[in-house]
Amino acid sequence: MKKICYLVALVLVACQPKKSGAEHAASQSNTAQSGTTTAIANPKDDQPKVYHASRTVLTDLINTKLEVSFDWSKSWLIGKETLQAKPHYRASNTLVLDAKGMEIKSVSMSGKTCAFDYKEDVLTITLDKTYARDENYTVVIDYIAKPDERKIGGSDAITSDKGLYFINPRGEEANKMPQIWTQGETESNSVWFPTIDSPNSKSKQEIYITVQDKYVTLSNGKLVSSTKNADGTRTDYWKQELAHAPYLFMMGVGEFKVVKDWYTRPDGTKMEVNYYVEPEWEKDAKAIFGETPAMIGFFSQLLGVDYPWDKYSQIVVRDYVSGAMENTGAVVFGEYAYKTQRELLDENDNSTIAHELFHHWFGDLVTCESWSNLTVNESFANYSQFLWDEHRYGMDEAEFQALQEAAGYFASADQGGYHNLVWFDYKSREDMFDGHSYNKGGRILHMLRKYIGDDAFFRGLKSYLKQNQFKAAEFHNLRLALEETSGEDLNWFFNQWYLGKGHPILDVSYATNTSDNTVSVTVNQKQKAEFGLFKLPVDVTVYDDRGATTARYWFNDESTTVSIPTKGTVKNVIFDAEAALLCKMEEKKDASWYAYQWNNSTHYLHRKQALQKTPASSPEASRIVMEALKDSFWDIRSTAIDKIGKMNSDTKTTAVARLKQMAGTDSVSSVRVAAITALSGLLSAPELEQLCTEMLQKDQSYSVMSAALAQLSKVNNKAALEACKKLEKEPSGKMQAGIGMIYAKYGNADQISYYENLFKSNTVSGFDRIGVLNSLTYFSSRQEPKIQQRALTIFQSEYKTGGMYTQMFMPQYIGYLKDNLQNSIEKYKAEEEKAKKDGNTNAADIARGKRMEAEALMTEYTKMIATFPKEEKGH
Repeated sequence: MKKICYLVALVLVACQPKKSGAEHAASQSNTAQSGTTTAIANPKDDQPKVYHASRTVLTDLINTKLEVSFDWSKSWLIGKETLQAKPHYRASNTLVLDAKGMEIKSVSMSGKTCAFDYKEDVLTITLDKTYARDENYTVVIDYIAKPDERKIGGSDAITSDKGLYFINPRGEEANKMPQIWTQGETESNSVWFPTIDSPNSKSKQEIYITVQDKYVTLSNGKLVSSTKNADGTRTDYWKQELAHAPYLFMMGVGEFKVVKDWYTRPDGTKMEVNYYVEPEWEKDAKAIFGETPAMIGFFSQLLGVDYPWDKYSQIVVRDYVSGAMENTGAVVFGEYAYKTQRELLDENDNSTIAHELFHHWFGDLVTCESWSNLTVNESFANYSQFLWDEHRYGMDEAEFQALQEAAGYFASADQGGYHNLVWFDYKSREDMFDGHSYNKGGRILHMLRKYIGDDAFFRGLKSYLKQNQFKAAEFHNLRLALEETSGEDLNWFFNQWYLGKGHPILDVSYATNTSDNTVSVTVNQKQKAEFGLFKLPVDVTVYDDRGATTARYWFNDESTTVSIPTKGTVKNVIFDAEAALLCKMEEKKDASWYAYQWNNSTHYLHRKQALQKTPASSPEASRIVMEALKDSFWDIRSTAIDKIGKMNSDTKTTAVARLKQMAGTDSVSSVRVAAITALSGLLSAPELEQLCTEMLQKDQSYSVMSAALAQLSKVNNKAALEACKKLEKEPSGKMQAGIGMIYAKYGNADQISYYENLFKSNTVSGFDRIGVLNSLTYFSSRQEPKIQQRALTIFQSEYKTGGMYTQMFMPQYIGYLKDNLQNSIEKYKAEEEKAKKDGNTNAADIARGKRMEAEALMTEYTKMIATFPKEEKGH
């Protein structure tokens, strides 16, 4: 799951008399949905108050066969499940399944009806006898899944837990293709088929999907057959013979186009790699997803474990409730993934593609045994993005993205609090999908790789995968595999980073000692006491007359000083030579050392640090900035652009000339954007207008064109508005989001038609659509009530049909407009009273009319706010 809280009921586990296997199974039925959650009596200060253990395994699923069809008018799934299972250890005459919001029609075994109890989303079936652990049995369940008729939850990462989604099922929304798709993580697939909905459960899978013949279907495994039926429907039979967790089961239906691609395995056989897209995106599908076969080959070779599943498909769906999902061999993406080949000049989603693909080893092949251990899924998927960037684009790009990932963790922790990476006392399992499980976990894996070395690290991962394939695992399994490979006890590392929270906050200083030819490195750990002290093995590079010398030193105490032998003049010291340490660091270093660091370092992070920290007063500063403007890596060039404003006037003239050249010719669009933005404060108004006009005429990047519009509007908003008018038909969400911002700031009432037409089209979707809604909110706040009423119609339609993220943000939009309108009402009242006092009847009537229109609109805003969920109303 690629990111973008609900309470879990606590079950007090007390000592009870021993029971027979059947009685034991029946007694567990009340915990079927939330696993084993223990409230700890009288916990010590350093103990958690609750412990979310892995769900107790009472039953082993063997094979799940589903036969499904749909009632689109009711958003129902009509299902028949044939489930083969056996007791895990103790003999049992009971099968307990999660089944959320269903109508259970019947349960049978060998054609004979079975007794069952269905309440609180748990289906408890009485089997026809008591089965031993080596005895398989089969139950058949007829049911109807009604996902739209149950109360739903969700989280910031996965905004709904409805499980099964009918999108525009009755065709009421123009420009939105009717479709069905599923989202199982965390435990939502039990909305559309009864199962043991836990990550430590695994099952083989078969699914027969009956649809109108015009629809394409997708599920896990291979498409075995496709049979046309007499009633004009078609039944597709998908089969996956390798077991996987129930949350990875997937189904998709719609009038998709299937763009075929291939991956060639090491033995020369070909495996299907297909891309499911809406018809208008068929021509762009390979541009969007075309790196996938190369990724499969790279990860297979790197891990020493070939891609283990029988196909790899990717599908883009509407109104998706998360970023993307690693359903085995059938990955789902939100509509943000749709990009024209021109839009791909600015950005792509290869990091997300890599993320979901890597899950097919870490998450699908080996699955976290509990949500507390989610990081053994998500940290690896996060780290795959670094691995792919390192391989495909080079270490500079990988380190740049790593810096963003670390920043994401810091921001997540600052906002949501710090907790252990393996988190047994979370409030809701959905809370696990945060910057700890993903970002921090990925950075920890990189530190571990650098500590034990590449060979030991990747051999250890291969061992972990081989030992635990098609099973569930926890972080200790990973530790043991890496210990076996490296020969080193790694408990200290895993205790510190997996069972601890926080990160080091370091104050690093240096002192040269000419008397004994040493340099001292002093590290003070400044993090909160609750985080404890960290054991930090850090590579330190000293530059002196010998050149560069690197050695590893341990910094374990509150204050640690190490003395390193030197020869001749010490020119620089780099703490954390591999740029791997997850920490926040303040470093005291001489300006001349930063200049030397710029001249001699190879790591992007060290070069960026030297560029940023070389003082503007340093004699080397201008030279470094000018060199950085021509650096081979794009972010170094962008960083240098930010430094130009502080340069002395003589050098600044040269730099500005260089900047104008970069605005037109730099190979990376984000650098061109940075150049145009910086030039807005360095050029005269006529010069800036000319430059922006040229960019709008010549540049192919929509990001650059949007930036040019924004800067043009600052010096000539009339020209910017005229340019926007010419670009209204551009088939780009990014471009339209840029136009929407200009109209929001400078447009008049006439532009409401632009917004109305835009929201009726398919041009903007996903987060671009959210951006345009932001612009519409500000635009509307500047308009008279009549225009605001037209805007409200858009908001009402979007709230009804725009998906989960739209619904999430809508209370903020309407709350803002309501508050703004209240100010307008007070203004109209004042104008009316003044006009009356002045004896100006006509002006008083006009003001009264506006006030009444505004009050009527206020009523409409209030009605809409009343429809929002209570926790979202805000105003």
